[in-house]
Amino acid sequence: MKFLDRFGRLKSVVIGMIHVKALPGTPLGCMNMSQITEEACREAAIYRDAGIDGVIIENMHDIPYSFSVGPEVSACMTAVCAAVRSMCPGLPLGVQILSAANQQALAVALASGLLNACAGDLLRYRKQIGAEHVHIFTDIKKKHSSHALTSDVSIEETARAAEFFLSDGLIITGAATGVQADPRELREVSQSVRIPVLIGSGVTYDNIERYLDANGMIIGSHFKQGGHWANAVDPEQVKRFMRKIHELRK
Repeated sequence: MKFLDRFGRLKSVVIGMIHVKALPGTPLGCMNMSQITEEACREAAIYRDAGIDGVIIENMHDIPYSFSVGPEVSACMTAVCAAVRSMCPGLPLGVQILSAANQQALAVALASGLLNACAGDLLRYRKQIGAEHVHIFTDIKKKHSSHALTSDVSIEETARAAEFFLSDGLIITGAATGVQADPRELREVSQSVRIPVLIGSGVTYDNIERYLDANGMIIGSHFKQGGHWANAVDPEQVKRFMRKIHELRK
């Protein structure tokens, strides 16, 4: 019911990705914060005007990623997220900070009033800082990751474990950015848990029908020019997708 309260529907929620331009101090950083924030807000407006259900804001351009995320990253992401929130006050928003900066993402979410999209053992920290209204979603068998240590654990067992440890929802992905998730895994996981299950990669205009039973679809690459995550959001691609999803929901 938390998911229904947030989005107003339980199935086929569409969430677009805003890949924030490289932040100051990162290897590819070449823009100031005003320019970065302006670009993020421009893409948020495209999504909002196309009728999207929600947005996730992520620092994917900060390659190569560090496991020691400094306070400047949290501060910059808070500025971007707060600007997007101000521009789109009624749109559910999420934040992810790479790589695995879960506490920082949760703190940014609290400061900006966002919905969090990170996995991890954050529940104690969430309670300590009074952020229990912020949802925590768990990537299971995550893309770009080695699964050698969990190769003998099925995705259904992993899903049930995440539910047991009080995750607010699950995210299923393909093997890499833009790679299709397995519809079979969606069915198996959805039948194994009672929390929302989202698809985190590979959804396109041509394969929407395969994922309509998901509670949500997080879409990045398909909404970008040329289908590549690093490019700008393509307004016509987003509008085309949303027209089809609205028809399929009828």
